[in-house]
Amino acid sequence: MNRLVGLVSFVLIGVFLARSAAADEIIEEVIVQSAILKSEVSTIADPLHVIGEAELSSNPSQSLGETVDGLLGVASADYGAAVGQPIIRGMSGTRVRVLNNGMVIRDVTGLGADHVNEVDFNHAQQVEIIKGPASLLYSNGVIGGIVNVVDETIARTDVEGVDISLGLETQSVNEGDAQTASVATNIGGLNLFAAYSDSDLENYDVPDGAIIHEDEHVGEDEHDEESGFVNNSDFATTKSRFGISLNEDWGHFGLSYSNSESLYGIPFHGEEHDEEEAPDAASDDDHDDDDHDGDHDDDHGDDHDEHEDERIFSTTDFNIVNLEGSLTLDAGILKGINYFFRDSEYELTEQHEEEEGAHAGHAGHEDEGPTVFTNDSTEFGATIDLSTDALNQKISFNSSQEEIAIIGAEAFMRPTERTENTIGYFASRSFEAFNLDLGLRHDMANTKGSLAHEEDPHDGEPHDDDEPHEEEIDIIDRDDSETSFAVGVSRDISETLSINLGFASVGRAPAATEMLMNGPHLATGRFEEGNPSLNAERSNNVDISLNFQNQGFFGELTFYANSVSDYIYLMDEEDDDHDNGDAGASADPHGHDLPHAEWLQQDADFNGYELEIGKTFDLSRGNLTLSYGRDSVTAEFSDGGNVPRIIPARNIYSIAYLEDTLSVRLSLKDVGKQSDTAIGETATEGYQMLNLRANKSIQFDSGLVLNLTAFGNNLMDEVARNHSSFVKNEVPLPGRNLGVKFSIDI
Repeated sequence: MNRLVGLVSFVLIGVFLARSAAADEIIEEVIVQSAILKSEVSTIADPLHVIGEAELSSNPSQSLGETVDGLLGVASADYGAAVGQPIIRGMSGTRVRVLNNGMVIRDVTGLGADHVNEVDFNHAQQVEIIKGPASLLYSNGVIGGIVNVVDETIARTDVEGVDISLGLETQSVNEGDAQTASVATNIGGLNLFAAYSDSDLENYDVPDGAIIHEDEHVGEDEHDEESGFVNNSDFATTKSRFGISLNEDWGHFGLSYSNSESLYGIPFHGEEHDEEEAPDAASDDDHDDDDHDGDHDDDHGDDHDEHEDERIFSTTDFNIVNLEGSLTLDAGILKGINYFFRDSEYELTEQHEEEEGAHAGHAGHEDEGPTVFTNDSTEFGATIDLSTDALNQKISFNSSQEEIAIIGAEAFMRPTERTENTIGYFASRSFEAFNLDLGLRHDMANTKGSLAHEEDPHDGEPHDDDEPHEEEIDIIDRDDSETSFAVGVSRDISETLSINLGFASVGRAPAATEMLMNGPHLATGRFEEGNPSLNAERSNNVDISLNFQNQGFFGELTFYANSVSDYIYLMDEEDDDHDNGDAGASADPHGHDLPHAEWLQQDADFNGYELEIGKTFDLSRGNLTLSYGRDSVTAEFSDGGNVPRIIPARNIYSIAYLEDTLSVRLSLKDVGKQSDTAIGETATEGYQMLNLRANKSIQFDSGLVLNLTAFGNNLMDEVARNHSSFVKNEVPLPGRNLGVKFSIDI
């Protein structure tokens, strides 16, 4: 704490000295609109990022996690190129909710690290990352925050004329290509919108020696695989959206339909060893390796040989019907109502198939058939605007129902049903000395499911291992009720310096997987066991931010301390517990030859900071901006151990040039080594990622606009591993990627 106070004092002194030395000129403020609050971002006191349409359109086709990974305090938990689940300040999983136009995307990312986030960036207006009071208005359990993808499939203002956009893209790292098209127009007072995208990205390249496997059976800790690409890392997807809306003085009403279909390879899959084929192997090799790593970079090293001849992939089909509208009222304090209804049907099918020339039957998956994950959900809600001239306030009501099922040979959880009913309140008011934001939320959740377990009728007595055990079913019907609140206070200390202070206490009920998981989860290479008796998490977070702008200089510094009681995490067994030669070992009570992992909980503290400083120089035709950013988070349990898969400290250097029709940005992300590891987790070496973007816009007399983008990622072709990934060694980040994008706006 003394070090924290000293550092804050040092930065405050430095900021005030810079203020005293500089003139009073203030750089021009860029106003960005928040789709969630319909207000200026500068009025929201919580840490916030917004990725605009221009930046989104210049990015290569990539996962959601990769899109937000360059933002301070935001990272990605990847599982190959297709999957990247966002992490905010060390918080991951269902602690971070992904939304589309303020509504939670109900896919199955919460069921596995290898499941794709179903987002569509084609013709998206912006991506918002929001914490604090505003986030409580739109989702429950947001200890980490919200990632909201905003589009105008349902137009809320009338479209003028006809807006047509066509785009093409190509990438070198995966020999990939993509096509996009969208059209928006107004016919007879009805706004019509349609968008279509199709992308096909093959297996991506990595530097030679980047892929690491451990071979337990030859006595070596690890060896490099001299392969220049990651097998089963391809990703192909087709997305379409259609919308229609009517806007009048009384408000608006709209309908939309979207469909997303994808096929992507799963670049790693844990396997169970066949003890009948090699009964002596267990006695000779008792898994004496050093780790059962949280990233699973040290297990099942010999499986990659057989997977070279095996195709493991997933297909998805996601259909969404949206209804939304608003009523503009002038009934005293009642100013308006926004309402919505969403029906979602999601299906993910995971399959195995042998490639031509493979040895038949070596994996034994052809007879098992596919495993199907489904999520059928309905959700409806309303937000009532009760604002006055002095007070901006809103009340939200929301109700959702999800029916989740996993059917097939690799099902690790029985079907569950979850119902959530919530009420939220948001208020914002400007006083003479400061601005105040307040968010309140009360959540009521019901989870229904079952947990199957096998009982040994012989109670440890000698018996035939082939004799079937009796299976008992425990019915789970659990109610959770949590109240959360967040407060943000902001104050302009001077014309150049402002300060924001935030406090939040957020409750999160355990996810269905954390309670009801009970089976081999081959994507993580474990037998995972849930706990229906888990308590709800409670996050108490405080953060302070300082913002400075003067004569082209800018800076922002944020400190945060987040104390999470009953933090839920997946803990691997101790190495000595997993013994293939001992049927009575606690690691293998269910007869599966996989490391055993349990969902446990204990108190944890997350502490960190984010710093950005820079200078903008005015040039003859444009401006040049130099900036430096750094983020760091540490996470420890109450017993002194480290929380697993926490990203290391990162430095981000950037040079950006901007003029009317041209922008160029060169950035270097310097990721440090992560040696603060959890039990069974290995350290991860640091890396440097050099990226380039160049955009040029050409407008013709006819009104047609041609947009050209050239991009380069990982220009130095660095071997890069993401410490937050379960498969960081088997599935490193892509190598050098060069590409171009073209789009025509008519």
